[in-house]
Order: sequence, then C-alpha cells, then structure tokens
Amino acid sequence: MADTIPASEFTRNFGRYRMRAQREAVAVSSHGSITGYFVAPDEYEEFRRYKQRRRSFATAELSDERVQAIGASRVDDRHAHLDSMLEPKK
Repeated sequence: MADTIPASEFTRNFGRYRMRAQREAVAVSSHGSITGYFVAPDEYEEFRRYKQRRRSFATAELSDERVQAIGASRVDDRHAHLDSMLEPKK
C-alpha cells in the first residue's frame, strides 16, 4: 500500500483515489491517524466473505467425537523439527 492520504486531499480528488482503489487499498487519515481505507468493491466483498466464514466457539460446544478426534491427532513427521521449539531453554 502506498502513502496515507489526508481526508481533505481524498475529498478534493475523490475520482483519482477511486481509480487507485481498483489497484490497491487507499489509507485515509485525519489529524495524523488513519481513519479508514478505501477499497475496490470486490476486495470488500472478499473481506466480508472471509469474516462470515470465521467462527469462534467455546470448547464446551465440541461434541465428544470431535474432542476424541482432536486428542488422537498427531502432527505430521515433516514438522518434527519444530518440537525443539517447545523444549525449555537451559
């Protein structure tokens, strides 16, 4: 993403930034702080779909079968080298 655009500049030159938003998000600031981003419609819709797919839940909501499946799962051997990161440093 390029520079942050002051809100006054964004307002005066909306057409320019509307076209730029088709290529990249435009950060808009007011009084030195970013107040929002202007993005292309397809990028916004992709973000909305992503947010809808995310779901948090309490572990108490898991079925017994799911808990057992998680407990029985094992990390693939390709990632065994990461085990050393879990060992306490001496």
